[in-house]
Amino acid sequence: MAEITRDPILGREVNPDPGEKVLAVFKPDAGVYWRSNGILALVAGAIAGAALVYGGNAAPWVGPLGAMLAIGFRAAYLKSEALAEEWKLTNRRLIGPGGRVAALSALTAVRPFFGAVQLVTASDKYLLKYHADPAATVSAIEAARAGQR
Repeated sequence: MAEITRDPILGREVNPDPGEKVLAVFKPDAGVYWRSNGILALVAGAIAGAALVYGGNAAPWVGPLGAMLAIGFRAAYLKSEALAEEWKLTNRRLIGPGGRVAALSALTAVRPFFGAVQLVTASDKYLLKYHADPAATVSAIEAARAGQR
């Protein structure tokens, strides 16, 4: 399958400043990506099948099949983009894809969120998606925040 080229409108690349030390790099996990899309396909398929049964459709199996195929194709198409979203943890901030930056001092909450990690600041929310161990990611971020004080 062809790689998706990034659209420059999505943001710029942000690099660590001189003297800023990269402590960790968080990359999405392909297994978690496929598992979450599989769960989404199963749930959507069940809802589609139930809706067709409720509506009296003679072939309710079409709903689950269509939902699973649609979500499967979508997951395959977006895989290269979703798995390329890496976040860098430095001694001062988190640097994400598309020019996203969250200063460690500005974080009000860092918590696991359905296989992802949610970062909350006073003005923004960010989601580090498809992590194999969200609790370890949260621990690393919290340790960096504690080391900054």
